[in-house]
Amino acid sequence: MFVSLVYNHRVSVSAVPLTVHPTLQVLLVSSSRYPDQWIVPGGGMEPEEEPGGAAVREVYEEAGVKGKLGRLLGIFENQDRKHRTYVYVLTVTEVLEDWEDSVNIGRKREWFKVEDALKVLQCHKPVHAEYLEKLKLGCSPTNGNSVVPPIPDNNSLYVTSAQTSSLPSTVR
Repeated sequence: MFVSLVYNHRVSVSAVPLTVHPTLQVLLVSSSRYPDQWIVPGGGMEPEEEPGGAAVREVYEEAGVKGKLGRLLGIFENQDRKHRTYVYVLTVTEVLEDWEDSVNIGRKREWFKVEDALKVLQCHKPVHAEYLEKLKLGCSPTNGNSVVPPIPDNNSLYVTSAQTSSLPSTVR
């Protein structure tokens, strides 16, 4: 695997796949190392690849979705590990029934309400939870092209059923 370095930092990319119909939901994937844990899809950049293009490719490979690349949520740095991650928003327009990582390594995917995804990620991937916190602060995933509805802050845990071959039933 190619490791991109910028200013002596290892660089990776990620995109938060989401849908806003009828409510804001994000798509998480199972970790390749710990299949019982959910993560935001992402990975390394190929030579000569731009961060946005790499994020779209990684989400396609890991989550089996296509979509419209939205705004850069942020650049998250870990100075101790000399690691930098460019995180984008991806509005999902198509969900594949079979995709590379599901076939090769049995990776799963599931739609979550943002609050529920935050709870899941805070346990074992707090930096991924930071991505969603940043998403909550923004008003638009697409630089002003559409408005994300406000996210209610309730304490009830609700996880949508696994949607392994299509958008949530309310999006179809």
